[in-house]
Amino acid sequence: MAPGGGFAPTRLGEAQGLRGEGSLLSLRVPPPWPVEVLSITLVGNLNPSSRLVPRLPRLPGVYSHQGRHKWQHHAVYDTNPVKFRTLQNILEVEKEMYGAQWPKVGATLALMWLKRGLRFIQVFLQSICDGERDENHPNHIRINATKAYEMALKKYHGWVVQKIFQAALYAAPYKSDFLKALSKGQPVTEEECLEKTRLFLVNFTATIDVIYEMYTKMNAELSYKV
Repeated sequence: MAPGGGFAPTRLGEAQGLRGEGSLLSLRVPPPWPVEVLSITLVGNLNPSSRLVPRLPRLPGVYSHQGRHKWQHHAVYDTNPVKFRTLQNILEVEKEMYGAQWPKVGATLALMWLKRGLRFIQVFLQSICDGERDENHPNHIRINATKAYEMALKKYHGWVVQKIFQAALYAAPYKSDFLKALSKGQPVTEEECLEKTRLFLVNFTATIDVIYEMYTKMNAELSYKV
């Protein structure tokens, strides 16, 4: 615990659990952070998105939010790691720096889209862990990806992007192949993989919720479509 009751920054990439460095199941998530003491270290705590994206279907409108926007706020962090130590630091500094243009610019905008991509991942994984499936095609993940898309991204996409996403679903991998990729080929059962994923999701979900809450409290959320 940090002085004052807040949690000291945690490197999300530190390994625990299943063997296999870099697998989703080896990642641990920091405790959920109250917005008032938000100290999610930028580089360490958003690295799961870069590790997980290669194992998710390269669905249009999802992968772009994970890849392109991730590196934008990393670039800001690299200019002054002390000043931009936390996500809240970045938003506060950019709000003062950009004035009337904020939050439509900079790392604030990039993180806004990134958090939506992370929410997609969270809902997608939770749906699989909850056993939601197409009874006629139980090894497909289209129903899980569709639910995640509708909850996290659809309302921010125009008609064209929505149609491209729907078409791309037919190229999504089978659930069994996806779960095997999550464990990076480690000899674990599907149920063990799902159980580890459930444990991962507990604080991963809470951390995403905190970022959403931060954007709401700072009035940094935008609703335009792409």
